Amino acid sequence: MPELDATLLARIQFAFTISFHIIFPAITIGLACYLAVLEGLWLKSRQTKYINLYTFWSKIFAVNFGMGVVSGIVMAYQFGTHWRGFSEFAGSITGPLLTYEVLTAFFLEAGFLGVMLFGREKVGERLHFFATCMVALGTVISTFWILASNSWMQTPQGHAIVDGRVVPLDWWAVIFNPSFPYRLAHMCLAAFISTAFLVAGAAAWHLLQCQRQHCSASPEVKTMLSMAMWMALAIVPLQMFVGDMHGLNTLQYQPTKVAAMEAHYSNADGEPTPLILFGWPDSEQQTVHWALEVPALASLILLHDSEQQVPALDEFPRDHWPNVPLVFWSFRLMVGLGLLMLAASLWALWLRRGERLYQQPQFLRLMLWLMPSGLVATLAGWFTTEVGRQPWVVQGLLRTEQAVSAHTAVELSISLLAFVLSYLLIFGLGYFYMWRLIVTGPSHGPSLPTLTQRVATALSQEPSHV
Repeated sequence: MPELDATLLARIQFAFTISFHIIFPAITIGLACYLAVLEGLWLKSRQTKYINLYTFWSKIFAVNFGMGVVSGIVMAYQFGTHWRGFSEFAGSITGPLLTYEVLTAFFLEAGFLGVMLFGREKVGERLHFFATCMVALGTVISTFWILASNSWMQTPQGHAIVDGRVVPLDWWAVIFNPSFPYRLAHMCLAAFISTAFLVAGAAAWHLLQCQRQHCSASPEVKTMLSMAMWMALAIVPLQMFVGDMHGLNTLQYQPTKVAAMEAHYSNADGEPTPLILFGWPDSEQQTVHWALEVPALASLILLHDSEQQVPALDEFPRDHWPNVPLVFWSFRLMVGLGLLMLAASLWALWLRRGERLYQQPQFLRLMLWLMPSGLVATLAGWFTTEVGRQPWVVQGLLRTEQAVSAHTAVELSISLLAFVLSYLLIFGLGYFYMWRLIVTGPSHGPSLPTLTQRVATALSQEPSHV
């Protein structure tokens, strides 16, 4: 077990806070786009189930958005308090990128959020729909800038190093670095998948409750499940295709990370690389205990050629290796959940044939268990990406021990404990409140604006027509 020195404690604290934070943007991105779709469907069809769902999920969106802002501010402060070396070395690039995120995305979201949440009876329908679309667009723009900054740390380009600090030379090259398009697409799709299974899990809970109470499910709940499973069926296979492209890009620019993902310590002479499905990596002995392998499959997946060999860990300096067991298992958790979500999506498609989608209890229980699966897979993917980059903070340019601030292990232990306790209390209550909102469920009757419009229409008519 590694010694808990100041550098490792700083990494653990940052990993802990970002693990909480990333959940909120993932839900925010997906829910904002889902709300825009719901309101658009309502404007087109005037079916009350869509506006009732909009009202229901906008409450959860508001709570999640607020917690995301709070947790994001903490992340920004840590760059200055715990990662002074990183800020001094790369601040001329990461600073402007994060500033662009605030100016173009956060202000856009904040400017229209009030209209979206509280202005439906105060502005016209089309203006309110425009506000919802602007909030959704703001979440995507925010993802753009955050991923541009993080991707530059993975595959840096468009810069020079002057007096030990990074100086940007070509902002186009900085932003559109080699890994950025794949990482942006991968993250956006992960957010949509996370939201789809969150919505499907909420619908499954209500449908199971209806089965226990022998009552009929509302159109809103059925619509939630149907829309979520159509989205999952479309997005999960697309995510796998994008993930394959992202893997090829990572193999080209970060081969050590890919070798760690596969726990591929060495190549046998003249043999293609097998895919290790399961096992326990041992970096000391450079072997995988109890390995279950498929011959030549890693070469086929990673190189699209069953004859070539994938680069192995022993081809790189030992001090450039990340934590192989952690990267190996986090990657398999992400892939395993992806395959399970694909299976659930295909099962839902099969159940639609006999109109059993809303009655099959085994399927509904599975969807309830898979409710957090997209978020867990997103966290596993981020652990794979960030831990796999070690020992670098900026790949090939700045090592982690050079980036950390000069704090003692005792100071970082105290701050880590404070973060754990405060996060579990504050965000734990936030999660609990979101769950209470989900359990309450969408209203089944006409929404308040719809009732108001009906009353106004009735009063405006001639008495003979009322």
